[in-house]
Amino acid sequence: MKKNCFATVSALVLGSFALSSCDTPVGQGAGIGAATGAIIGGAATGHVRGAAVGAAIGAGTGALIGAAVEEDQASRYGPLPTRGYPIGRWVGPGLVKSPYTGRVYDVREVPPGGLVRDVDENRLFRRP
Repeated sequence: MKKNCFATVSALVLGSFALSSCDTPVGQGAGIGAATGAIIGGAATGHVRGAAVGAAIGAGTGALIGAAVEEDQASRYGPLPTRGYPIGRWVGPGLVKSPYTGRVYDVREVPPGGLVRDVDENRLFRRP
């Protein structure tokens, strides 16, 4: 019975991980951390509760690591702003206005919270 429960929980966690569409490093880190934590927590305790606790701890840890990775990747484009990157404003479906120049960008391929480069100013801002 315990093996069936563990196998079911593991399959559900891995299935949800495979179907997720987290495109930012924070989202990817949280997803990988949750899947890994669920597997380890379930294997260590043999209970669903252990898998759930492991998933929660793994998601939090993965999100923190993903945030550090995202900031490291962004630093390649220049110095990081002291107050963080400004957020663009929606002007239509999939269109965002730059906070620097007011130029409109198509951000349908950019994940929410992802960085967009204003080509006129050569500066980054976040997609809302």
